[in-house]
Amino acid sequence: MNKIANKQVINDVLLEESAKDKDIIVLCSDSRGSAGMKSYAEQRPEQFVEVGIAEQNLVGISAGLAACGKKPFAVSPASFLSTRSMEQAKVDVAYSNTNVKLIGISGGVSYGALGMTHHSATDIATMGSMPNMRVYLPSDRFQTEALIRSVLKDEKPAYIRIGRNAVEDVYEEGNVPFELDKATLVKDGTDVTIIACGELVGDAKAAAEELAGKGISVRVLDMYCVKPIDKEAIIKAAKETKLIVTVEEHTMYGGMGSMVAQITAANAPVKVINLTLPDAPVVTGKSREIFKYYGLDAEGIVKTVTEQL
Repeated sequence: MNKIANKQVINDVLLEESAKDKDIIVLCSDSRGSAGMKSYAEQRPEQFVEVGIAEQNLVGISAGLAACGKKPFAVSPASFLSTRSMEQAKVDVAYSNTNVKLIGISGGVSYGALGMTHHSATDIATMGSMPNMRVYLPSDRFQTEALIRSVLKDEKPAYIRIGRNAVEDVYEEGNVPFELDKATLVKDGTDVTIIACGELVGDAKAAAEELAGKGISVRVLDMYCVKPIDKEAIIKAAKETKLIVTVEEHTMYGGMGSMVAQITAANAPVKVINLTLPDAPVVTGKSREIFKYYGLDAEGIVKTVTEQL
């Protein structure tokens, strides 16, 4: 399998599309390097704005550009974009319903060794609580490309969180099922449903394959669209399988797992187990080490499923 960082895909798609659409503007907060946007900045200087380390200004300027008919993509570390500029995201983007795409890079525990100041384990809850704000966590390069091309066609706010490192492919080139705001069925099954988002979809897929060897039929849903979440797919899974396990790089409060539990409780009660980061500063280390420590990787998912059945 190839391993390519989703941020590189975003750079490449925006570089391609901005050649045809001069209204596309990328803004960074002294983060073009970590965002993988260097080549965009070099090749499209007239469609690039460097704000500096000023995330609140980054979002406010983006909203102003959108109000003038531009199509801004505000790119900044998710840990800062979802906290320092929360008010601007709420008022200037969500409340004002402006065409701003907020790209949270190095999301979750991508900055593993830097600790809680650089982790974004609450951004789904923060951004998802804002009316008009959509929240997306694409899983691999193919889905990221499909998502960016799709949101370029609309004029609604969105928060897109991606990780820092290269990730393995979940889908195959030329065979990438994608429908905006609909969960993607990665694998069908009848015993258990694993619902994952972002980088952990790959682990959910690997866990399902291992569990199949144990005689357990697992359905895997890629819930890249955390908001608006695909209620229909969740209710269907709740009715057709006897256990749902959610997996996310986020705190247990206000994340995808909380949404899934709320939906099933109201529509089709079933046992739901949420695999999340803890309600505490997480251990330091590389992101994959952190996933393993908290049982969010394929091994941890397999262990949880087998214990629950």
